[in-house]
Amino acid sequence: MDFLRAESLPWLADPLGRIRRAAASGRLPHSLLILGAPGLGTAQLAAWMSAFALCECRERRPCGACTACTLLRADSHPDAHVVRIEEDAQQIKVDQVRGLIEALVQKSFRGGYKVGLIEGAESLNANGANAFLKTLEEPTADTLLILTAARSHRLPATVASRCLRLAIHAPEPVSARVWLRAETGSERNWDAALALAAGAPLLAIELQEKGLPELDAEMRGSLQQLGAGTIDLTILAERWARTEPLLRVAWLENWITSRIVASLAGERFTQTAEPVGLPADLLKAKMRSLYALLDAAGEFRRLAPTGMNQQLALEVLLLRSRSVFS
Repeated sequence: MDFLRAESLPWLADPLGRIRRAAASGRLPHSLLILGAPGLGTAQLAAWMSAFALCECRERRPCGACTACTLLRADSHPDAHVVRIEEDAQQIKVDQVRGLIEALVQKSFRGGYKVGLIEGAESLNANGANAFLKTLEEPTADTLLILTAARSHRLPATVASRCLRLAIHAPEPVSARVWLRAETGSERNWDAALALAAGAPLLAIELQEKGLPELDAEMRGSLQQLGAGTIDLTILAERWARTEPLLRVAWLENWITSRIVASLAGERFTQTAEPVGLPADLLKAKMRSLYALLDAAGEFRRLAPTGMNQQLALEVLLLRSRSVFS
């Protein structure tokens, strides 16, 4: 990953500045917890931090040109150690953590900092988190520990409390649209992509590249069939589970939220042009059902990384959706 990419993301200016100021005053922390939603640049910030610690340039770090930066860009720096979920695994295993710990207690190969990065630290199992705790409490000299996690992380408090937290926040929508148009050279309307990406510009670009307009049309058609009872729940759940299930459920959350907002405002629901002005007693029951469905969709996304049977969970979610939309 190009670690200098972080400097081109304006919403990262505050955490980058905090690190530069801390280093200038001799207070560079030994452990960082970077918190952010997908598409906000947690990986880019973590890569920048690694380069900042390992860069051998005296004038400005990271320089991108010294031997350390060159090695890091080639993913071959001997003092940079990364742990992430292995393919087809559900958790970061304790053996991976122990391997990282063993590497960090060794002397630096290049005589400078050693960096240990755990990507998606919320996926640490209990044994892995406990094994890493002593390293957080008593790090070796000139060692920087970096953990990245979603803001709704499930890290034990004993781990999170021993790190300096750097929270990444989504830019204002106007700023995000300006950046997206400059970054992509496209004047397209980015509102739908930003809404589905929860305001994260990098994820908005990714969604557009995946074919967001086509997904949007497909999802609307599926919900219309669901409400009319003209599609088999099992077939639809299998289709969702096979292709981008988390993205589809995020779309569903936005769709439900739009219905709730339209209902509360007494407006016409724009996605189907459906009048939502209902008698008070019916509207109250409908709103309760919508909020319950929104909670269920959020719970699906929260539990998705735990290895649950996603197709079965989607069938349950779609069954509840059908009763609400019919």
